[in-house]
Amino acid sequence: MRVEDELPYLREFVVRIGGAMVASGDSIDSIQRTLHRIVRAYGRDDFEFFVLPTGLFVESGTADSARVLLSSDRMRSLPRFDQISALYDLVSRAEAASVTPTAGLAELVEISELPPPRGRIVRVAGHAVLTAGLALLLQPTLGGLGAAIALGVVVGLMKLPRLATLELIFPVVAAFAVALIVFAFTHWTGVGDNPMRVLIAPLATFLPGGLLTIATVELAAGEVIAGSSRLVNGVVQLGLLAFGIIAAASLVGIGDDALVDDPFSRLGWWAPWVGVVLIALGDYLHFSAPTRAVPWILLVLLAAYGGQTLGGAVFGAELSGFFGGLAMTPLVLWIDSRSYGTPSMVTFLPAFWLLVPGALGLIGITELVSENQQLGGEDLRNTATTIASIALGVLIGSAAYKTATAGVHRVVTTLPPPLTPWRNR
Repeated sequence: MRVEDELPYLREFVVRIGGAMVASGDSIDSIQRTLHRIVRAYGRDDFEFFVLPTGLFVESGTADSARVLLSSDRMRSLPRFDQISALYDLVSRAEAASVTPTAGLAELVEISELPPPRGRIVRVAGHAVLTAGLALLLQPTLGGLGAAIALGVVVGLMKLPRLATLELIFPVVAAFAVALIVFAFTHWTGVGDNPMRVLIAPLATFLPGGLLTIATVELAAGEVIAGSSRLVNGVVQLGLLAFGIIAAASLVGIGDDALVDDPFSRLGWWAPWVGVVLIALGDYLHFSAPTRAVPWILLVLLAAYGGQTLGGAVFGAELSGFFGGLAMTPLVLWIDSRSYGTPSMVTFLPAFWLLVPGALGLIGITELVSENQQLGGEDLRNTATTIASIALGVLIGSAAYKTATAGVHRVVTTLPPPLTPWRNR
């Protein structure tokens, strides 16, 4: 097929692959750069892109023959890491023009319809493991850990049926159900750890921590429309989760003192590190991460938590997220650049959950809606500081990595050619 005959398919291909990258949670700036690399690989330099979280404009051709293609369908998120990994494998081949646009379109359909590689029982168990890991970071007591595992099973079972009609309200339903169980048990038995910290871990996969951080990164990069819309979307998600918690508290009839964050003492210094390992294992089982990606996910999680811990010890908890983002970002980009590595979105998303900016925001909004406005306002300020510090760490880490790799590339390209080995002279 001639190049000109492929042009309509290339337009459709870049629209669909760009929309899939938006659905994976990638930043708008990164998507636009990737799409430009793809069309240049196919020999076209007359494409322009305008990417939004809910749509995509593609213009191709010159002034007298320009064509504009619009995709305004609501893009469903890619829920599993095996799908994200397959998508970015296709992206890398498209950047090398090693797949035709028509074949790429067919492969995108296959990616969206990939069946889960693991059974229902394994995915539910994976959610319980993931919840246990997050609980060790948020509320590492034996009682809180046991409650988190049980609630993780409940939420994992609730997530099995993916019904499009309930997708929008499901986080609210899950928050209401989890909070109802926790508050009812605490209220009627008088036994239980800090209720707010216990119920956060099972809801962690609904928290928009990554969304809020990416939004801040986009705002800092000048993508005002995309950053603002994602930021509002993240705040609304937190508000809906808080509504479910408040509704459960009202139904049980507990007081506002139960909606206050009051963390207990930790089990020990080892508990969060065990939690990091459990989070990596939970991502593998519940989100169907490829087996080859698990060591990389664990390495990034350890770097993020290690940087956060070190930064918190030296500069305080408010700035700890900066050092977590700064430590993990160059590592994520280096892994993504390796032929044996894994896509950056597969390692970024678990790290954002680990840094838990969404958890602090949910606690703050819940306290604010109740009668604890002062504590809620303080937690929300801490959330804003945490999100901004993580975003700044990601931006600086990304810039440092690109500068370093560009410098290495310049050095390599200016070196003289290697000498001929003496035995070949």
